[in-house]
Amino acid sequence: MSRRPALRLQFLPNMRNFRFFALAAAFAVFAACAPKSAKISGTVNGAPESSIEVKELNINTYNVLDTLKTASDGSFAYKLEVSKDDPKFVYLFRGDRKIASLLVKAGDNIKVSTDTLGACSVSGSEDSQRLLEAEKSFADFASSMIRLNNAGDNAGMSKLFVSHYRDAVKFVLKEPASLANIPVLYESLNESSPVFGSVNDALIFRSVCDSLKAVYPNSRYVKALEKETARREQIMSLDGSLGTANSADFPDLVLPDINGTKVRLSEVNSKLILLHFWNSADPAEKMMNLEVLKPLYEKYHAAGFEIYAVSLETDKAAWGSSVLAQKLPWINLNDGLGAASPSVKLYNVTATPTSFLLGDGDIIGIAGESTLEREIQKHLK
Repeated sequence: MSRRPALRLQFLPNMRNFRFFALAAAFAVFAACAPKSAKISGTVNGAPESSIEVKELNINTYNVLDTLKTASDGSFAYKLEVSKDDPKFVYLFRGDRKIASLLVKAGDNIKVSTDTLGACSVSGSEDSQRLLEAEKSFADFASSMIRLNNAGDNAGMSKLFVSHYRDAVKFVLKEPASLANIPVLYESLNESSPVFGSVNDALIFRSVCDSLKAVYPNSRYVKALEKETARREQIMSLDGSLGTANSADFPDLVLPDINGTKVRLSEVNSKLILLHFWNSADPAEKMMNLEVLKPLYEKYHAAGFEIYAVSLETDKAAWGSSVLAQKLPWINLNDGLGAASPSVKLYNVTATPTSFLLGDGDIIGIAGESTLEREIQKHLK
C-alpha cells in the first residue's frame, strides 16, 4: 500500500490554524458573554413571607428596582443587571428600615444574612463588606456623639469627632480605588456637620477620585464625585484665606440678614464680636440663644459687644420664624446654603454651635459656652 506523506504534512499546519482560530472564536464568545449580572441571595431572619424592596442608589435618590417576597424561612434570591464598569450601590428595605447595604459588581454572587433590625453580614463581595464596616463605624460614632451631646460633654464630642475623622481618612486611603469610600467621604451628622468639612479635605477627595477614575471611568458615582472634588478645590483656592490671614485680620463675610440686606462682618462697628455659627433647626441651640447668648447680649451690648449669628438652616423661612419668635436682637444672617455655605469652609466649621471671638481686627479665639462670659469681660475692659 502506498504512503501519502504529502497529505499528512499538509494536514498538520491546517490543524494548527484551525485550533488557533477556534480558540480565538471561543475567546470572542466568552468576552461577549462576560457576566453582566449579579446574584443576591440570603435570609432575613424573623421575616417569613415578607415583602422586601430592592433599591438602587442613583447619586442622591433611591430608585426601587423590585419587590421580593421571602419564603417561609425568610430566604430570598434576586438577580440584577450590572455593567462591568458601573457597579451599583444596592439596598434592601423592609418597610422604611434599611436592612442590608451592598456594593454590587458584575459577576458577584453575594450571600446576605440580616434581620428586621438591619444586623447584617455578607459574603462574596469584599466591597460590600467594606461598605458595611464603614456604615457600622459611622453609626457607632453618631450614637456616641448623641450621648455626649445629651451629657453636655463638648470636650468629649470634639475629641471623638477628631478620632472618627482620622479613622475615616485611614479607611479611604487604605484602598483608594474602592467605591465603598464614596459614602465615607459624604458622612455627615447633619446638614451642617460633615465629617470631611475642612477646606483642605479637597486633597483627600482628589486622591480618592483619581484612583477611582482609573478603575471606573464610566461610573455615575465617580462622575458625581469628580464634580464635588472640583467644587471643593475651587473653594480651597478661592477661600483659603484663613490659613494666610495675618495677625491683624480675619476672613471677611458678607451675608444677607433677615430683611435680605447684606451685612459685611468687617463693617460691624463693635469692640468685640461673637461670630456664632448655629443651626436654627436644633432645639438645643435655640435654647442656647435664650439661656446663654441673650442674657450676655443684654448685659454687654452697651459696652461694645455684638453677635454676628450665621444660621446654617437651609430652610430660610423656618430660620426667619425662629429669629422672630425668639426676638433675637443681634445681627442674624443666613444664605440658605447650609453646610455648602462658603462661610462654613472659610472658618473650617465642622459642627454647630461653633463660635469665634473677634476683636481689634483679629480672631481672639474659639469661644466655648462655659468660658464665654469670662472672655467677654476680659476683652471689654
